[in-house]
Amino acid sequence: MIRSAARENGLAWVQVGSRGSHEKWRLGTSIQVAIPRHREINELTARAILAATEDELGEGWWR
Repeated sequence: MIRSAARENGLAWVQVGSRGSHEKWRLGTSIQVAIPRHREINELTARAILAATEDELGEGWWR
């Protein structure tokens, strides 16, 4: 979801590292997000990840 939205907006969505049970991803040039490596991510964590990308992709872009 984030990858396709980034592509549509001409932004890079790349993994920049991993540590333990999380991966660090960068969106564009300014936003870094830690994403847990679990089969399921709880609703609050998912919303926080999506909200962290709003500065680059626009408010509520995932709706």
